Amino acid sequence: MTAEQLMTAPAVTVQADATLAQAARIMARRRVKRLPVVDDQGVLEGIVSRSDLLKVFLRGDDDIAEEIRREVVAFLFPDPVEPVRVGVRGGIVTLTGHIGDTALVPVAVRLVRAVEGVVDVDCALMGPRRHPGLDGSRPGSPGR
Repeated sequence: MTAEQLMTAPAVTVQADATLAQAARIMARRRVKRLPVVDDQGVLEGIVSRSDLLKVFLRGDDDIAEEIRREVVAFLFPDPVEPVRVGVRGGIVTLTGHIGDTALVPVAVRLVRAVEGVVDVDCALMGPRRHPGLDGSRPGSPGR
């Protein structure tokens, strides 16, 4: 027998800039244990295996939360309206709190998703709380 007789053809590969989640999905769908990583010209750069992927997803929740607080929250929200809370359970991250600029929410979600070990993100970040009476209305009456 030769290697050619045993190989999958055409080769199942992943681009070097693919996310770990994309690589994992390809491996699961195509039922392969190893996935060649190629550059834009199709040149082999390396191989990712199932065990490589598992190592990333086996990070502890506390470790993931600390990295998110240090690398994402502190960077994007240095002066939040109230503290941004980061909870992690089973790799699923929950972000809660009130921030000054809600335009940064999609950026925060994208950065959190990029942290190794994050499985999903549940983002409940909101803009500043509205205080009754500060918009010219009386408490209990509809705002303008």
